[in-house]
Amino acid sequence: MQRSLTFLLLVSVLVVATCGLIYELAAGTLASYLLGDSITQFSTIIGVYLFAMGIGSWLSKFFERNLLAWFIQIEIMVGVVGGCSSAILFLLFPHIEFFRLLLYLLIFITGALVGLEIPLLLRILKSKFEFKDLVSKVFTFDYIGALLASVVFPLVLVPFLGLVRTSFLFGILNVAVAYILCHRFREEIPWANYLKGSALTVMLLLAGGFAWADEIMTISETATYNERVVYSVSSSYQRIVLTKNNHELRLYLNGNLQFSSQDEYRYHEALVHPAMQSIHNPSRVLILGGGDGLALREILKYPSVDSVTLVDLDPEMTHLFSTNETLRSLNHNSLHSSRLKIVNADAFEWLRSQRGFYDFICVDFPDPGNYSVGKLYTLSFYKELARVLAPEGKTVIQSTSPLIAPKSYWCVYHTVEKAGMNAVPYHTYVPSFGEWGFILGMKETHFSPPDTFISGLNYLSGPTFLSMMEFPHDMSERPTEINKLNNQILVHYFEDEWAGYQ
Repeated sequence: MQRSLTFLLLVSVLVVATCGLIYELAAGTLASYLLGDSITQFSTIIGVYLFAMGIGSWLSKFFERNLLAWFIQIEIMVGVVGGCSSAILFLLFPHIEFFRLLLYLLIFITGALVGLEIPLLLRILKSKFEFKDLVSKVFTFDYIGALLASVVFPLVLVPFLGLVRTSFLFGILNVAVAYILCHRFREEIPWANYLKGSALTVMLLLAGGFAWADEIMTISETATYNERVVYSVSSSYQRIVLTKNNHELRLYLNGNLQFSSQDEYRYHEALVHPAMQSIHNPSRVLILGGGDGLALREILKYPSVDSVTLVDLDPEMTHLFSTNETLRSLNHNSLHSSRLKIVNADAFEWLRSQRGFYDFICVDFPDPGNYSVGKLYTLSFYKELARVLAPEGKTVIQSTSPLIAPKSYWCVYHTVEKAGMNAVPYHTYVPSFGEWGFILGMKETHFSPPDTFISGLNYLSGPTFLSMMEFPHDMSERPTEINKLNNQILVHYFEDEWAGYQ
């Protein structure tokens, strides 16, 4: 009997450690999806969670009797709070003003309950081992559980289950520990039947949440976007959502609008054609980002293009836009072109390994709203870009709004210049976004704006492009620092300017 109790409790350490870290990772990822700035969200959430665990550890000293029964009750409570937390946060995000308060309250409660677990287990097991063996065994299982959680969360759980279903699953595991212990040692535990019934009821409720996780996300995202959600998935890197109304299809990544099918042609024509039209017979092309295939659609309109390499971090994006019939129609089936090679890799690391030259490099990354994306706007990155740019080649970089975020925009401009390229700023109006900016970079010292463009464009023309190169006073050049890997000043500019706009 004692050996069975010891074994089950050590297994419980492994399970509760895994569950505890999963709740922490899920909260950080969810906050990044909904609030942006992944580093800030993860830093503050980890800090609050660990502080709450410290409070829970301190509170454990007030539990004097029936420690196993108390441990079982705490497991049930952790299962309820941790298991339901993602669903609660997703459902309430569109409706409450003080979302951060709710977020940190749930994190604090979960952390405090998790903080109670190990001290109680140590006290329950103290008569079974010498102190040094007790500490080594408990913390060995604890750290193994932490490693297990950190590996399976990004590689398995988020891509295949999503955050809501993952939270419910590990809530079930927490409560299952409580139920098994209560059943196995029912004769030694007060209120055993009551605790077993409570655990079983909670497991059934959590299982219902697990089964209905997709419906929960649909309700949440429909309320968030005020449009019908036709597709949504959590990849290893981001939350991808497609919405549709009577007029348009919209793509959101981590809650941020990427394009509207109604006016994306304005953005992509402005992104691609000024540079492509000014290169004599561009042959070898590189696209960084742009996994939707829309910039590629414009590039493939040039018969001189022999090969295009598209580097996008997320295979879910390129898969979606190469298999969905509606999206294939939108990008003119560009991702199936025989001239295309798709590489799913980190653009920074991939670029550093390249030795060839490209006539045109199209840089179509998301906005620099966090440090993981901000590194792709740094001086180091643009130096690598210049290194693989052909002597008469050109690059173009989407560079956020010069009206809403002028310091962010001109920071990109100054950083491109610092990398040794001649930088040409221009902007256009896209109804879904407002004024949007681009930086055209080249090794040549002079840029001659094209006065004609290929036929078949819906928006761009010679006179239109000349007007796009004019900047009124409210979008005029601002002094900025250079965006470097060790300061990521652009991320701070971007956060400050867009926060003020919102």
